[in-house]
Amino acid sequence: MPPVPDATAPGAAVPDRARSDACPGALRLHTADDGALARVRLPGGMLTERQALALADAAEALGDGRAEITSRGNVQLRGLASDCGGELAGRLRAAGLLPSDTHERVRNIVASPGPGPGPADGAADVRAWARALDAALCASPWATGLSGKFLFVLDDGRGDVAALDADVTLIAGPDGTALLRLGRAATARPVPAGRAVAAALDAAREFLDAQRAAGLRAWHLRELPDLLPPGPVPLPPSPLSAGPRPPLGALPGGGAHHGPHVGPHLGLHVAPRFGVATAGQWRALVDAAEGELRLTPWRGAVLPGAPADRLPALAAAGFRTAAGTAWDGASACTGLPGCAKSRSDVRADAARALDGLLDGVLDGVPDGAPPPGPSLGAGPLPVHWSGCERRCGHPAGRRVDVLATGSGYRVAVIGGPQERDTVQGRDTAVEVTNEQMAAAVAAARRTT
Repeated sequence: MPPVPDATAPGAAVPDRARSDACPGALRLHTADDGALARVRLPGGMLTERQALALADAAEALGDGRAEITSRGNVQLRGLASDCGGELAGRLRAAGLLPSDTHERVRNIVASPGPGPGPADGAADVRAWARALDAALCASPWATGLSGKFLFVLDDGRGDVAALDADVTLIAGPDGTALLRLGRAATARPVPAGRAVAAALDAAREFLDAQRAAGLRAWHLRELPDLLPPGPVPLPPSPLSAGPRPPLGALPGGGAHHGPHVGPHLGLHVAPRFGVATAGQWRALVDAAEGELRLTPWRGAVLPGAPADRLPALAAAGFRTAAGTAWDGASACTGLPGCAKSRSDVRADAARALDGLLDGVLDGVPDGAPPPGPSLGAGPLPVHWSGCERRCGHPAGRRVDVLATGSGYRVAVIGGPQERDTVQGRDTAVEVTNEQMAAAVAAARRTT
């Protein structure tokens, strides 16, 4: 699950950014406990079938046979040999996945993944924005000064991605305009939709120029919330809280697509567990697709135009194809054996707990578990498992924090409007064994 920050919370004091960020890329591999790791940027999460197959082939030939969807709709390959960088780069270039060696780590662009555009689906097709912004970034020598973590978000007006923890957010309007939001500001700059991409790029350069003039060095706009004027226009409600996401399964709509399977839906949305798919699962995605895949910041894939009768094959391949289970809103860091800092194989422990919740723990908490809080009408709180205090990949906002302790887990409800005061979960934390963890998580997810 991607970060969903408290939109109006000010940034903390600027951390020490004297060093360059170590964010991995396709050319800068990161050494992990299970081998080297490569992160392949996919602006807008967009993949052709050929590119998806190229990633599956690379994972199988060079890595551990799996490709992981990240919370920015990118792909990570793990278990790589330390000397495979040249061959990996050649494979990516041949597939059109590495258009710039100098800018590959700054191509961080998340876009609304729905199969629109249309009046019910959003005000703009932001895939065109994503392609234009990617090309402009790669053509701008100054853009290499951005950190590998600097994020652009392009929302088509539905509000599905506008609340992500972005540095520059474009929100399409219904009248040929757009709103440009800087960091977590509560207001925005209005811009014509025709120059929205240029305005986003200008804001990134303005950020670099302003902090250089001030003698500061930061990776994110939120670290310097008063550096740039945010703009005069109040934001619509959706960027201040997570908007509607595409549901898992067949996407409802008017059947307005141009593939051979015209019907009362616009495609499919499926997700592998924790975003990790084997090479075989990637090939199953390609088999079900209609020429294009869009990876989502919820670690899933939208297949525009794919018919609903392909869902059973995807479910048989191991994809989540329907909502309404304990897996909704669940995420976990890599954990053991991939990370030496982890105290546990958190993904295995989390999967056992979530599968146990499917058997009814969400409806009835066993004796001895912490008492549930009031019912959460909008569904259970998000939950994230972490192997250590770094909490890699955790969502922001109110959530259940499940932290490995070495002898079990510490379960707490943290985040929300007073996240800085409750981040340690002092008032809600319980220490549990592995066997007690599923019930404790179920109880915590009911709290308000």
